[in-house]
Amino acid sequence: MTENQPVDTPTSMTRSILDSIKGFVGKILSSWKVRIALLGIVLLGGGIFAFFYQHIVAELGMKMWTNSSGARPIECVLKDSNNDNYVSCSALLGDQVVPLECSSSLFNLGCRVNYGSAVPNVKASRGN
Repeated sequence: MTENQPVDTPTSMTRSILDSIKGFVGKILSSWKVRIALLGIVLLGGGIFAFFYQHIVAELGMKMWTNSSGARPIECVLKDSNNDNYVSCSALLGDQVVPLECSSSLFNLGCRVNYGSAVPNVKASRGN
């Protein structure tokens, strides 16, 4: 081996691989059809995320609430139906279904028990 011969070092090989990848990606992205398709995918993904955002945040809050209360999470609805920034959820505490309102905002994570829709505990009276 002579001193004038170039030696392939790991860094020069890595650079050549990265340069070939950049060239390949550059060729793909130079097509307007690919750019439009990627833009459509990004917009569709953003729309899907925006649609499910309230549900995702409410389920996160419900899981936090059920972890601290010892309950089991059941489910949350998809959207805030009355625009009060809370999504209706439910959890199972013992053998009781607990109606919850979970926040749809990341700045107010958590849930509150919705006593307004709870079934009253009525004891059956025995014959007089």
